[in-house]
Amino acid sequence: MTKMNRKRIFTMTLCVVTGLLAASAQQVTTEVGETNDNNTPLHLMKPAYRLGYGIPTAEQVKQTMDRVLRYIDGETPAALVDKQTGKEVTRLKDMTANTQLKQGGFRLTSYEWGVTYSGVLAAFEATGDAAYRDYVVKRQQLLADIAPYFQKIYATNKAIDVNIRRVIDPHALDDAGAVCCSMIKAELMGVSAKDALRPLIDNYADYIINKEYRLVDGTFARLRPQKNTVWLDDMFMGVPAVAYMGKLTGESRYYDEAARQVVQFASRMWVEEQGLFRHGWVEAMDPHPAFFWGRANGWALLTMSEVLDVLPADHPQRPAILDLFRKHASGLAKLQHHDGFWHQLLNRSDTYLETSATAIYVYCLAHGVNQGWLDDKAYGPVTLLGWHAVESQVNAKGQVKNVCVGTGMGFDAAFYAYRPVHVMAAHGYGPVIWAGAEILRLLRQQHPKLNDSAVQFYDEEVPTDNAIFNYDGKIRY
Repeated sequence: MTKMNRKRIFTMTLCVVTGLLAASAQQVTTEVGETNDNNTPLHLMKPAYRLGYGIPTAEQVKQTMDRVLRYIDGETPAALVDKQTGKEVTRLKDMTANTQLKQGGFRLTSYEWGVTYSGVLAAFEATGDAAYRDYVVKRQQLLADIAPYFQKIYATNKAIDVNIRRVIDPHALDDAGAVCCSMIKAELMGVSAKDALRPLIDNYADYIINKEYRLVDGTFARLRPQKNTVWLDDMFMGVPAVAYMGKLTGESRYYDEAARQVVQFASRMWVEEQGLFRHGWVEAMDPHPAFFWGRANGWALLTMSEVLDVLPADHPQRPAILDLFRKHASGLAKLQHHDGFWHQLLNRSDTYLETSATAIYVYCLAHGVNQGWLDDKAYGPVTLLGWHAVESQVNAKGQVKNVCVGTGMGFDAAFYAYRPVHVMAAHGYGPVIWAGAEILRLLRQQHPKLNDSAVQFYDEEVPTDNAIFNYDGKIRY
């Protein structure tokens, strides 16, 4: 056997053994004796990240957001059609009970699209790109324009397009809260015609405040799947809109109600030892099952983020809500997968990695850093790792992959673990754009830097690519 053949056999054997011992580690095949700890700085070897690592450029982030925007623009036509003939209805006076919103892949009036409107408005603020503003204004103005006509039709004929019925006669928090909140934001930003959305906002708010089913203590609740069930989802479906009504009107009663709801949800849903929220609480159950569903925890974290954005600094409940936000952020950060995602059931690593929850966490944690609620050095790297994960799930068409479909409530692990995923699950689109917008803010406001192969956040801009091994508050290299 030649010397070269012996080397090849040795190398092949080494690779097999190493692969068995550490299948997830990066493998480097070298000639025997070529590389060792004395002649090569092995710590400079490049890790084999599966999805991405490091600090994205603003251009890369914007390109991903733009791709999603182009896709949803094509899938959400802002138009009316006659459902019997399929012909477009262009004049409001021609509307009848047969008129409906033209159907695309997503619904203009669903709570998922309320999230999308908020995310797209945030993208407009972060980028100044009028395409984001125009996307929201065009669709919300259409809803405002048709509402008075459909209210008259609805009064005499209840069989109207369900997507329009949600606007003029909400039946659940899902119908009202997220879309209402996005409209309040549009009103406050001044992107819509002044007061054009106000009748819809007031109608939504009236349902949330005066008509939604509640427990005896006033906590938002449902009668499904069991009597007096509290859904973690309903924190987001109702509370941010109430808080933003405080911002819109200046009336403290809205702030008080929003803060009260957060505290009362937490009293039932927060599991201190896990640092997470249970998905459901049923009044008649003892004990209360605790399934830590990813997206529901996202709704809770997003609710607190939204409330903290508008709750007055001197509000008596603000410290408690901020403390809970920080505890939740800590609990979530500990559970992030090494590829940047979070699991469908957060504390179950045997469940799949899910995109919509990951995107919501990226937004909320990045927002917490940018607002000064969270430590940038501790949470900044978590957000960037999460963004790489989110970005990896946006395909060439702008579709968002691996998003859990709409999910009710179950009381066993299989219910959550086997929920399907689909690119047409609407829950992923708003959170991805919203996350991207906040990452753009983070890249402008913070000072992330790759140092010794790790993402670090510094108090000032680092004007070098050299490794920094001594940092005393000043950049020295």
